[in-house]
Amino acid sequence: MTPAPPAFTPPGSPTEAHLLLVEDDEVIRNTVRMALERYGFTVSTAADGLTGLEVFRECRPDLLLLDVMLPELDGIGLCRRIRELSLAPILMMSARGDALDVVSGLEAGADDYVVKPCESAVLVARIRSLLRRASLPSVPRNGADDASEAEPEVLVFGDLSIDPRGMEVRRGGELLALTPTELRVLLEFAASPGVVLERRTLLSRVWDHAWQGDTRVVDLHVQRLRAKIGAARIETVRGFGYKLRR
Repeated sequence: MTPAPPAFTPPGSPTEAHLLLVEDDEVIRNTVRMALERYGFTVSTAADGLTGLEVFRECRPDLLLLDVMLPELDGIGLCRRIRELSLAPILMMSARGDALDVVSGLEAGADDYVVKPCESAVLVARIRSLLRRASLPSVPRNGADDASEAEPEVLVFGDLSIDPRGMEVRRGGELLALTPTELRVLLEFAASPGVVLERRTLLSRVWDHAWQGDTRVVDLHVQRLRAKIGAARIETVRGFGYKLRR
């Protein structure tokens, strides 16, 4: 059995993060690096997938930005290799933004994607969103006004137990290796068990995306979650969204 990747340790704050940018176009690579550094990030770079893997092993960044089309080892293959080693957030960058690139990247373990060219402010917003969801547990949406009443507790659904504070999920007592984004999606379901959550609601709460009609990122993360917690645990409500079975 392949050992699970170690738990991801988030940075102290989104502006303290160390990023790894893997992009083969030198102009784009340098432009994006300088833009991110102006926002306070530390940025390491690589021009191909194999070098990117080596740099990742050396510096263990807090978040990775991977171009899809890379020499030596493409972005999809690199994403898969990284996922064998780490649960750190991964943002895929595609020049085409077509369905195949998007789906392949998300299926490989990416947390989100952007289409190039992308404005610096938009890219930074996506990065900060990924880092925030990797570092903070969700609070149950029980409507409590008192913070003490809303403190996360261990939630149990059959053989599935969820510890929001410890950011751990176990199935049958076995610790599951969920990415920060997968954990965020599951916490949204767990906060409202039996309630149907629309795709656009999940897109807004988890990814901070304004509704733009593209919910593939939600569907692919639900698919990955089902593979880990049990396919029957999350039910599809056709035409509406998904709900967690009690």
